[in-house]
Amino acid sequence: MNRTQIYAQIEQQMGLVPTFLKLIPDSSLELEWQLMQRLEMEEGTIPGKYRDLMGIAIAATARCPFCTYFHTAMARLQGATDAEIEEAVHFAKASAGWSTYINGMQIDIAQFRQEVDLACNHIRTQMASGATPPRRQDVMTTERHA
Repeated sequence: MNRTQIYAQIEQQMGLVPTFLKLIPDSSLELEWQLMQRLEMEEGTIPGKYRDLMGIAIAATARCPFCTYFHTAMARLQGATDAEIEEAVHFAKASAGWSTYINGMQIDIAQFRQEVDLACNHIRTQMASGATPPRRQDVMTTERHA
């Protein structure tokens, strides 16, 4: 397809051709538009709302105001609540913080993987026996009343 045909598709789906897409060279425009359609507009294994919540978390961590705005708008369009958006951003903050700490402390990766696998095996065993591991709010409630 040529640029005019691609622009017609974009305008049909989005109502306009955003500036950032106009900047893409002819040699890449069709591929970039196909990728954007696939990742942002088509149903995939992960529902769109959740992909955009992940996008918000990634964008917040990368400190990209463009992507943060885009993914927030798209997530809201698909029914994401303020609470879901806050949780996605809070999860990104926690993940980035732990990543900084663990990397900075130079934790041995093999040991870390072994400990994570042991924890997952423990949780899996509890789940198989019908017991469920305590949820965060259960632990927090117990600690407050202790």
